[in-house]
Amino acid sequence: MERVDADRWYRVQHVGDGVTLIDEPFIKAFYRCNIWHVRGRDRDLLIDSGMGVVSLRAHVPLVTEKRLTALASHTHFDHIGCHHEFAERIVHPAEADILAHPTRAATLANPYATDAIFEALPPAPYASSDYGVTSAAATGFVADGDLVDLGDRRFEVIHTPGHSPGGVALWEAETGILFSGDIVYDGPLVEDTYHANAADYVASMARLFDIPARVVHGGHFPSYDGRRHKAIIRAWLTEKGALGAKP
Repeated sequence: MERVDADRWYRVQHVGDGVTLIDEPFIKAFYRCNIWHVRGRDRDLLIDSGMGVVSLRAHVPLVTEKRLTALASHTHFDHIGCHHEFAERIVHPAEADILAHPTRAATLANPYATDAIFEALPPAPYASSDYGVTSAAATGFVADGDLVDLGDRRFEVIHTPGHSPGGVALWEAETGILFSGDIVYDGPLVEDTYHANAADYVASMARLFDIPARVVHGGHFPSYDGRRHKAIIRAWLTEKGALGAKP
């Protein structure tokens, strides 16, 4: 398989509202994490950091322009690979141990991190058989209802267990922006991880249904509007027989 030079590994797209999408286009779409950079007055926010096979700091200058906090929406390998590159790292306490001790099993690198997830391989000497996430112990924690304050904008933390125990979404009421992580996005959802919980998943989806989002930036696949957000969750809850009181 072809190898890609490090300077071609990342793609950077400004999507408005001071938000930039950074992704790894040579990873197949299902496995490709959306890395979200949010510009703030006092500091910037990085939501997830990709697979970590090429340095973000070395190849995406945007993430080094000012003080930055790296938040983990959850701790699967495709979302925390470059967290160790940043001095400020926050995560929900339920997954702090994985961020600090990221084994292949705990991060789902087993069974997913193989050559099969790539359209083209990272630069040498990368080898899927040797891949692992670098330890990056949290420097702070977030819990449900906390605010992530960038000075001129504030994001409410919504604990969204189900896909994983410490999953979080971020909601900015002023702009109607929801960063949803991997609990919901516009593509096939993963509900069978070793630490997934079906009842928690239903509760998290029901809760996010009520968020009046204008735009949703998920952990994978393209962003979508509030109408699509409700349609995705309504269909999912209906499939599970858990629509309940949702209209």
